[in-house]
Amino acid sequence: MYKIQTLNEISDVIHQHLSAGKYLIAKEEPVPDGILVRSADMHSLRLPDSLLAIARAGAGTNNVPVEECSKRGIVVFNTPGANANAVAELVVCGLMLGSRNIVGGIEWVRGLKGKGEEVPKLVEKGKAQFVGPEVRGKTLGVVGLGAIGAIVANTAAQGLGMEVVGYDPFISVESAWSLSRAIKRCNNREEICSQADYLTLHVPLSDKTRKMIDAAAIARMKDGVHLLNFSRAELVDADALRAALESGKVASYVTDFPTDELIGMKNSVVIPHLGASTPESEENCAHMAACQLRDYLEMGQIVNSVNLPEILLTPNGSDRILVIHENVPSMVSAISAAIGGKHINIDNMQNKSRKEMAVTVLELDDHPDEALIREIRALPGVIRVRTFSGN
Repeated sequence: MYKIQTLNEISDVIHQHLSAGKYLIAKEEPVPDGILVRSADMHSLRLPDSLLAIARAGAGTNNVPVEECSKRGIVVFNTPGANANAVAELVVCGLMLGSRNIVGGIEWVRGLKGKGEEVPKLVEKGKAQFVGPEVRGKTLGVVGLGAIGAIVANTAAQGLGMEVVGYDPFISVESAWSLSRAIKRCNNREEICSQADYLTLHVPLSDKTRKMIDAAAIARMKDGVHLLNFSRAELVDADALRAALESGKVASYVTDFPTDELIGMKNSVVIPHLGASTPESEENCAHMAACQLRDYLEMGQIVNSVNLPEILLTPNGSDRILVIHENVPSMVSAISAAIGGKHINIDNMQNKSRKEMAVTVLELDDHPDEALIREIRALPGVIRVRTFSGN
């Protein structure tokens, strides 16, 4: 029986995929084979030797110690696209909130409480201070055309009547196929910054993207640009943003990632990280995370891992060895030699790498004994070995 620890409350949909007959699921499981997590910070947790995989029910994995997991042969999964529609809907909402100063208007109306019959007259007299432009016909720049960015771009082009330009040097074939033909491509960030009336960010946080919107980037933007950030707070330099909002260079800033510096900043709308806070999104993320965890634990398949290459497998009745190892020369030949030394034939093999990490899966015509497994584990560069019975 596999033991699964849940670090956050998670949708009951997981029980459709992690059946009670095979899985014990508990919040306090001390020796888990797998962990399901949403937002809990795992960096200070001690990861037990029993742990084989972590499935993050969400796209970002900043709360997971991915580097440590790689060193120990622990697969880390995320659920890209599962909450894409929920976040994209909030981004479209953010376009309106920033453009029309709706939040400022609502707060102003609250101050009219107690004015009695004067309220309608005061509203008509004071509403002019909240005039804001329509988005139709304006140019939206979308930086990052993954699952969320693609939905935002298509919605803006097809539903809101905006001119849409996009930039993503790492766009996947799947995302490219999903984009409307109306969306125009920019060659670099400088180009998209200079064209956009509204600029929305949909890129992961990394050393290359941290503070990508700094004083120099803002200087290249149009005067009065509206900036949206539904990815990570650290993508934007807070000091440069504050100066741009004060001067009017940036007309509004809408984000789903509150920080102490942003709260109360002029012309900012700071949303309390509601992007994926929908019942549908939580179910989708839980469903995907549970399926990925199950398929890896039961048969070694790796899909949507952030630290290991994709390995697609099907149950076929074969005995199987999965080896997680460093991406160095001669590993496959050393593993094959160990198997050949036991007079076992290799029926099928996959070997894939991702940066410094690699995975080799071998399907055999006989069951490997413990002596063979110990021999493979002892090979230099081998991090973890798992076996799967075809019976």
